[in-house]
Amino acid sequence: MKYDFDTVIERRNTKSVKWDLVEEMYNDKDVLPMWVADMDFKVPQVIIDAIKKRAEHGIFGYTLSGEKYNEAVVNWMKRRHDWSIKPEWIVFTPGVVPAINLIIRTYTQPGDEVIIQTPVYHPFYKAIKNSGCQVVKNPLIYKEQKYTINFEDLENKITNRTRMLILCNPHNPVGRVWTKEELTKLGQICLKHNILVVSDEIHFDLTYKSSKHTVFASISEEFSQNSIICTAPSKTFNIAGLKTSNIIIPNKRLRNLLNITLENIAIKEPTIFGGEALIAAYNYGEEWLNQLIDYLQENLDYIMEYFKRRIPKLKVIKPEGTYLVWFDCSELNMTSEQLRDFFVKKVKVGFDDGIMFGNEGQQFQRINIACPRTILKQALRRIETEINKL
Repeated sequence: MKYDFDTVIERRNTKSVKWDLVEEMYNDKDVLPMWVADMDFKVPQVIIDAIKKRAEHGIFGYTLSGEKYNEAVVNWMKRRHDWSIKPEWIVFTPGVVPAINLIIRTYTQPGDEVIIQTPVYHPFYKAIKNSGCQVVKNPLIYKEQKYTINFEDLENKITNRTRMLILCNPHNPVGRVWTKEELTKLGQICLKHNILVVSDEIHFDLTYKSSKHTVFASISEEFSQNSIICTAPSKTFNIAGLKTSNIIIPNKRLRNLLNITLENIAIKEPTIFGGEALIAAYNYGEEWLNQLIDYLQENLDYIMEYFKRRIPKLKVIKPEGTYLVWFDCSELNMTSEQLRDFFVKKVKVGFDDGIMFGNEGQQFQRINIACPRTILKQALRRIETEINKL
């Protein structure tokens, strides 16, 4: 079956964060939103059918995840990522961001240090600070339009108060899919200093064919016992609104501690529709995902060629994973505030400002390419027109 990713589906007036907050965010209803990480694609029909079938039952009481749920997760991890997990390792949470907040509060004390590798997904900063911990930046090395981990800086930043490192793999926003060798070196440093690795792998299904994603915990038993892996079908299948994620913790002691935290705030089971959507997606949605990745690759190729030939002042950092594309605007010689004003007021396209991911991102912007190509082309034409006026 050939899936359709070209049809534009109207999302305005559907309570869409991406589309219905445009005027509030940008003071202009004509700004084209290319920001927040959800897709403008209809989910696989199997998910819709599963939700409809469950809705027809008509009773929506308290719900268990159940054997089929856990089985779907276990099978997906093995089939898609060659990672063998046990059902009891799975801890449900209503999203990866809430999970990371709870994880920090479970395994740290106020004043402890948590390392992040910047520029990085902005909710990490807030989660650390709200828990009373200190943010320690291990900035990535940016050279020749590629990012790498600064291992020397990482070791130099570790103190006797460093308790945790939040890994982002694939990395948001720079798009790196860290190699097994890079992850191994990082994991060895963390073991040496008794630092817990919390790996946000929410984009792990969205890896381009030129790269291979490695689940951090799959590398060795030692890494498995010293890590917490954050996963979800939400980015993969565009179901973030169903609030379903799975935190996978092989270490029984660590798992028990997080379960206590979840019990204390009465979060234990998925919503009725979230559970049904996950089962349908993981059991029957793989072909849709394969075709989605092909379409995203075509969008990526298109934007890279367009920037190279027609907007050469902007440099695309080619992502190895995710549908988020990070691009370098330094040749425009603008401040972060000027960049925002230029793209919003002149170009009338709403990106994520690079500065929100840390000071290291102040000359960058992030664009979401998970949309029909006609929308992408519209955004690029707007950029080209205004850049040529500078």
